Amino acid sequence: MKTRFESFAGLSVAIITPFKNGQVDYQTLQDQVEFQVVSGTTAVVPVGTTGESPTLSFDEHERVLRAVVEAANGKIKVMAGSGANSTQEALHLTQFARKVGADAALVVAPYYNKPMQEGLFQHYKLLAESVDIPICIYNIPGRCARNIEPETIIRLAQFPNIVMIKESTGSMDQASSIINNTDLTVLSGDDSLTLPLLALGAKGVVSVVGNIIPKDMIALCNAFAEGNIKNAQEWHYKTYTLCRNMLSLATNPIPIKAAMKMLKRDTGELRLPMTPLAEIDEQKLRNTLENYGLL
Repeated sequence: MKTRFESFAGLSVAIITPFKNGQVDYQTLQDQVEFQVVSGTTAVVPVGTTGESPTLSFDEHERVLRAVVEAANGKIKVMAGSGANSTQEALHLTQFARKVGADAALVVAPYYNKPMQEGLFQHYKLLAESVDIPICIYNIPGRCARNIEPETIIRLAQFPNIVMIKESTGSMDQASSIINNTDLTVLSGDDSLTLPLLALGAKGVVSVVGNIIPKDMIALCNAFAEGNIKNAQEWHYKTYTLCRNMLSLATNPIPIKAAMKMLKRDTGELRLPMTPLAEIDEQKLRNTLENYGLL
């Protein structure tokens, strides 16, 4: 099935925001982008959940977006995280993403204040009518305390620049309803559900583990796209163990930052209220990385 915005098919990586002594480490951030360029990743997604956007100041959020767009330099697409629980803040960040040249905006559902479905509709409607940039709805009720129901998403599909949805509900029924009733490009928001969602008609994934195994996630997506289901299943089960073992240890991005520290690609530094892995969980993570062949 042809969908609305397949230029983001395949692997997009929700990149971390590297810190050093409490400050954003822009050199390492540029290195992370280049790592994804060399790996053949479709897009990088800065300042999302994995990028610790809730603990970035407004100025830092904008500086990180600008730095990533500059580092990408047309070599890789950029889907800028620009969501907020205030519609006016989300509007400002989405306008900024458009201004600095991002290719799309990832807009998470307003969190904490639990708007009604009409409030969610009006939130995205205002953004879609105010900013000329492709918008990806990010539906993750486990973090936002409110599900964007399929009926609301179907209504939002009337806006031509609402083109994608990052589907993180874990519900195959919800994904099926969206795919069956819209031409939105669906991207998996859960690494371990990438293959099941591709089977339903999704076109790719916004990945956390892609920070460390981008080529393996690309191989999974490519195998499915080429119709090699057996090979896609093999990649699913290989990556699934890493996803399950790593992401079950603690809240994202705690485990991925710890993994990147072990792989000497980041300091592993987090901002409160995120705290490092306990020693016992660090050892579990190290065992997982060793078993996968990364260490």
